[in-house]
Amino acid sequence: MNREDELRERITELKKKHKAVILAHNYQIPEVQDIADFRGDSLDLSHKAAEADAQVIIFCGVYFMAEVAAILSPEKKVILPERAAGCPLADMAEPSALLEMKKNHPKATVVTYINSSAAVKAESDICCTSANALRVVEYLPNEEIIFVPDKNLGHFVSRFTKKKMILWDGYCPTHQRLTPEEVLEAKRKHPKAKVIVHPECRPEVIDLADEVTSTSGMIAFAKRTEAEEIIVGTEIGMIHRLSREAPEKRFYIASPTLVCPNMKLTTLDSILRALETLSPVITVPDEIAVRAKRALLRMLEVPRER
Repeated sequence: MNREDELRERITELKKKHKAVILAHNYQIPEVQDIADFRGDSLDLSHKAAEADAQVIIFCGVYFMAEVAAILSPEKKVILPERAAGCPLADMAEPSALLEMKKNHPKATVVTYINSSAAVKAESDICCTSANALRVVEYLPNEEIIFVPDKNLGHFVSRFTKKKMILWDGYCPTHQRLTPEEVLEAKRKHPKAKVIVHPECRPEVIDLADEVTSTSGMIAFAKRTEAEEIIVGTEIGMIHRLSREAPEKRFYIASPTLVCPNMKLTTLDSILRALETLSPVITVPDEIAVRAKRALLRMLEVPRER
């Protein structure tokens, strides 16, 4: 038995012992995705965590995701194997600055992308994901929307709504790195391929895509398209997930720079360590959790696409 098999065996033993569930974001390294009980985007995984018959949640992702799981599952122990796994996009929004923006736009409703801290969610009216951002904006009665913190996602939404979008000046460094030139080069190398990109990409990249969608939307697109080749404009970990879900298709990353270092911190070793020590535990102060949960639950009231 090689070392990776030994790690997997020990993780399985401890998972059973502690009645734990392992969640892995789509951007995690392949071996972490493969050992997880559930794979998906941050909100979907938090729902899985809340529904799971488990006492311990091992969340293989970044800090804000573990916060969401802790807010939605306060009775469970939420563990982030790599405490240092943060999100630069989430860090670009601070509660104090958001309060100042709200003062400057008193008629606006605050829509906050789930890629944000619990403290920022607590100062928001409603949350959204990349999959439902437009539906959330259109659902609200207000004509002015403060959209926090991703300006690229907010700009994408602004293409389909008549509402005034007041955009926070934040972005995902990984998606921001993808350039139109790189997409065009990928299309030159793979002329028959369709191009799918995440709405966190810059507008000029989005203009070149056949489909602009969330990671869950990418899986759905890959399964339904007749195209046999797909160029993927999101974090490189998604290639592994897509290959699992649609093995008959060929996937090419739009750029080798599409790597999130925070998403790559979690390993089988860190999962094992988390199960051995049941740490680090992620908690959210009650006064923040209550208000952040209100914004998250309000999002769930928004009708889904038919």
